[in-house]
Amino acid sequence: MNPIGRTFMTFGLYILILNKYLVMLEKHGPNAVRVNKCCEKNEILVDLRCTTVNSTSGLWQPIFTGYDGRDNVQVGEFWFAVGVPDCGPMQMWPVYHYQTSRDKLNLLPDGKLRHYIKNPYDEDDFHEKHLEKDATPLYYDYEQGQYCMDKAVSTTEIQSVAQFAMVCSPEKAIHWTDTDFLLRKIINSVCHGLSICILLIVAIIYFILPTLRDLVGNIITTITVCLIVSQAANLVRIFTEFSSHVSFMIADIVLYVGLLGAFFWLNSLGYYIWRTFRSRNVFLRVTDGRKYCWYSAYAWSATGCMASFAVFAHFYLDSIHSKKRFMVADQETIGWLGIVIFFTPIACTILIDIFFYVTTMQIINRMNTYGRIHHKLKSSFIMFSLLLLVMSVSWLFLLLSWLDFDGLLYAHIIVNSIQAPLILYICVLRQKHVKFLLKKTCCYNEPPSASDWGDEMAYMNDGNYNY
Repeated sequence: MNPIGRTFMTFGLYILILNKYLVMLEKHGPNAVRVNKCCEKNEILVDLRCTTVNSTSGLWQPIFTGYDGRDNVQVGEFWFAVGVPDCGPMQMWPVYHYQTSRDKLNLLPDGKLRHYIKNPYDEDDFHEKHLEKDATPLYYDYEQGQYCMDKAVSTTEIQSVAQFAMVCSPEKAIHWTDTDFLLRKIINSVCHGLSICILLIVAIIYFILPTLRDLVGNIITTITVCLIVSQAANLVRIFTEFSSHVSFMIADIVLYVGLLGAFFWLNSLGYYIWRTFRSRNVFLRVTDGRKYCWYSAYAWSATGCMASFAVFAHFYLDSIHSKKRFMVADQETIGWLGIVIFFTPIACTILIDIFFYVTTMQIINRMNTYGRIHHKLKSSFIMFSLLLLVMSVSWLFLLLSWLDFDGLLYAHIIVNSIQAPLILYICVLRQKHVKFLLKKTCCYNEPPSASDWGDEMAYMNDGNYNY
């Protein structure tokens, strides 16, 4: 479009906006108070649906309350702006005001909505009682456009009539110098980023080096990828906490799916080591690729099924009251029913892995001679045991961080930050043959020294695997 056409279009748009504003002034006057109503003038909410009311006595009429708590303040003129508020990325919440509710809604003379939080056993004159005690009641003022009010009638609840408001979630004030904010948002985010980088290094090492691309190496790569996805989702949760609740919900689901997949793959690793130690013939004529496909079918199908059950239970079986009780910074997240379905399989896999550890340790203690494959399996068994310990402790602190105690949340941040370095030590730095392979790959032009011949035997699968 040429500049002249763009200019005419902009001018026409300004004319339309000005005309709409002038029409509004003619109808309501410049001093008329705007009142945001959820339904049309002749409608009220019946079971959360806008329903036409024939008699004028059943319609909702605004009652204004002064800033000092004085009821039935008269205003010169008001007009209704019909429709739900446009909250943008923020979430909308319903608020009900009846005689014994914890919420009290006051429509102020300038059109703002004041939302009080009170004790359900307080009487309606609690504003004066707070003033007598020289205390300030807890409230929040919603600007025009951030709420809508109406009369709500329920045919199923005990409280059949209530004053209803649909409000946008309040914006959070960010205090950059606050210690709690620094720990939760800044330091926690940096630790998640470092953990992702460290886990990515482990995954690349086990994926690139050909000698490590056996069944155990492929499982370690898959576990680290699942943990990377989980850490990334947790990082997204931190940045979406003050924005879209939909993004927050998706990040929450991805976080739990990543954790669930990591523990199912760890369970597959424990089963493989346990089954191989119990087998009379360790030279099983099944390729690592085929066995990896079998374990993939188990781990991914179990993860997908349990995740589907948890998401279905959250959206269709969990109660709205339970969802509201389990929130993070006013953002809707997975409720307790979904959490139980997500984390009960993790607890079961940990118990099964402990069984694999105990029985495999008994088999190793009864063995008198070790072959080349047994040396390699014993190294993998120790790596599995340490991974089980680190991941279980981190998962336990994640559960404890949901308790209403800041110290447990800070402890979870610390434990989560050291999880990735411990995995790097267990899977790479502690394994002599892995360090030797890295040295051979990165420093291939250097001649081997006399002390490298032991690691050369490990490279040929004929040496000690540092158990």
